[in-house]
Amino acid sequence: MMSSDTPQTDARSVARRAIACLDLTSLNDGDDDDAIDRLCARAVTPMGPVAAVCVWPRFVPLCRGRLDGSGVKVCTVVNFPHGRDGVEAVRDEILPAIADGAHEIDVVLPYTALLSGRRDDARAVLDMARLMTGEATLKVILETGRLITPAAIREAAELAVAAGTDFLKTSTGKVAVSATLESAHVLLEVAAGAGRPVGVKVAGGVRSLDQAAAYLRLADSLNGTAGPANFRFGASGLLDALLKGGEAAEGY
Repeated sequence: MMSSDTPQTDARSVARRAIACLDLTSLNDGDDDDAIDRLCARAVTPMGPVAAVCVWPRFVPLCRGRLDGSGVKVCTVVNFPHGRDGVEAVRDEILPAIADGAHEIDVVLPYTALLSGRRDDARAVLDMARLMTGEATLKVILETGRLITPAAIREAAELAVAAGTDFLKTSTGKVAVSATLESAHVLLEVAAGAGRPVGVKVAGGVRSLDQAAAYLRLADSLNGTAGPANFRFGASGLLDALLKGGEAAEGY
């Protein structure tokens, strides 16, 4: 729940807003059809549907079958989590995912290439991802915890915007440092200056209603009112905290 001095109406509003912005995620090595069935069952909640489910590419058809008509989008990941710079490999991952019905593609930026000065190699992967994704939503995972400095994070974000991404995403959630308010601030600033609609997705380490509220306040202040079209949370454990906090505020 939120802090005790926070009005219940605010807690309820934050929970509903955050759920609507949530990419409910399961990217575990041991995921199977049963696990993804359970994920899909959780995606439409008593407080409204989440924005999307995010799963391994092999589960896209299953999720489309379970969620068609629900309003929940199906997202998958490519070049994940390593962020290598193989253009052909990224192409070969995205094409079947789109053919299987993925609405959204989260691609990992080749951040090691960028950090080592191979900017053109990193850009080539993003250009291929944009081309293959077509009309679907493209989110570029920058892995901000590996980029570390605000200057490097900004450079990566600007590269992704120049390549045509629809969203800037902080992290894979697979490294020691994932989303932080500081890295999200940089991404939101770059998005606000893009000259076209660009959203921001914070992923990894967001586990409480209070944390979600802090990110929503930041997004509201820098990039307009945060909603699923311009702001997302990528998380697996956040939904339970949001439901608990929202239901407590409702008096359930």
